[in-house]
Amino acid sequence: MTALLPVAASVLCAVFLALHIASEHQGQKALGALSKVLASASFLGVAWTLGAWSSVYGKLVLGALAFCAIGDVLLLSRAAPAFLGGLASFLLGHVLLAVGFASLGLQRGWLPGALLVLGAIGGRVLFWLMPHVEKRMKIPVLAYCGAISVMVGLAVAAFGRGAHWVVPVGAVLFYASDLSVARDRFVKTAFINRLWGLPAYYASTVLIAWSVRGH
Repeated sequence: MTALLPVAASVLCAVFLALHIASEHQGQKALGALSKVLASASFLGVAWTLGAWSSVYGKLVLGALAFCAIGDVLLLSRAAPAFLGGLASFLLGHVLLAVGFASLGLQRGWLPGALLVLGAIGGRVLFWLMPHVEKRMKIPVLAYCGAISVMVGLAVAAFGRGAHWVVPVGAVLFYASDLSVARDRFVKTAFINRLWGLPAYYASTVLIAWSVRGH
């Protein structure tokens, strides 16, 4: 029965996500907010029921996911202070994930190549994004882009050393989901951004939560 708990939490995350997307589409703000909070609580539940609290790596992932959940709550508002708070929460989450992935061991030959590729992608993203970013937000956005790029690079290098595939796949999906957030916040607000970005984000957090298994 205990072994089914993380599976159940994963399923609940998908159910609450679907409810959130449907609520957003129909303009039901209260139900949309509640379902998003419950979806985020569910990925925390995945990590917890897999015993994240019993290892250093698990605690780092659990802490990172907790910051992500806080960020999710803050991003329910489109006000600038809430967005900055959400950005800071996710930034701290990426730092903890980066430390966690590094603790798994790194294939050092993979890391420079991964960072080089991510640097090229990040440069292209910033070239597209920065003209739309207001002046006071430029430094936070640059810092965030750098942090998530390093996090993904470390995930790839950890995979090269033997980490489970959910680590790099979860990290890459997280990166992709942030592109939808950036487009929605700075370039063009549209439901389509959330329609693909939210599934990518919640898939990433659930996969990263599952990565604690066996540690």
